[in-house]
Amino acid sequence: MNPILHGTAAFMEHLGLNEEPFGVHYSDIKPENASGPKVGPPISRELEDRGELDIQEVLKGFTCVMGSVWLARKRRGAAFISAEEYGCPGGVYYCSLIKPHLRFLEYYVSNGFEGTPMQGERYMPNPDAMREMLHKVDPREAPAKYCVFKPLSQFTEGEEPEFIIFFVRPEILTGLFTQAVFTTGDVDCVVSPFGAGCTNMISWPLYYKEKGLEKAVIGGFDPSARKFMRVDELTFTVPLSLYKKMLDALPESMFNHDTDWKNVRKKVARSARAWGEEE
Repeated sequence: MNPILHGTAAFMEHLGLNEEPFGVHYSDIKPENASGPKVGPPISRELEDRGELDIQEVLKGFTCVMGSVWLARKRRGAAFISAEEYGCPGGVYYCSLIKPHLRFLEYYVSNGFEGTPMQGERYMPNPDAMREMLHKVDPREAPAKYCVFKPLSQFTEGEEPEFIIFFVRPEILTGLFTQAVFTTGDVDCVVSPFGAGCTNMISWPLYYKEKGLEKAVIGGFDPSARKFMRVDELTFTVPLSLYKKMLDALPESMFNHDTDWKNVRKKVARSARAWGEEE
């Protein structure tokens, strides 16, 4: 068995986790039978600036990245997004498939467009604040056509995930968080900046990786993404480099010693029973 898969199986057992984590990577090959959006109208800042982008037409084919991942999770398959098959004008930027971002996002995520029915999501106080966030996260140019999310066991020989994504409730998140800190000795190794569901699964992890920082990112606080997550569930995304270290550190961690984790582990089991997700 692949060492990462073997280590992941042991980690899942320690955590009490019964859903395999996903990996995310870039590929020029679209996975078969994958969940994802249909081809949409051409989309770019250049078209937007020239007044040639019909955002209403773009939104007719709206497909959330988190929605595609949710379907992939239920089907135990893959999800994808590309610059042509994008579904969401935010997701296609956050997944590093177009640059620069559409100005539309600055208003849509904040206080909307004056004089129009589109009032905005009101997640940011104004377009300037949203613009600053978009400029900061600034995903790199994608190295391949498709951004692909799929279970770790579906990575074939020669493929390697850039990031590992866990979908968990707070009891299990406790274990992931503590293992990251135990592995690094860094009290700031887990972060949770503002972002859409996909931002915290791919954009912010990329941001820290490009800066040479090993950071795990907690996400799932985007109100628009909650419909595609289980009740009380959050995401925990970790770069492959740090994840391998977390697996290597398991023998000396709290999971293999007489610690308070045993009490948390009982609550993990209670939570699974409460939600009908027994191990």
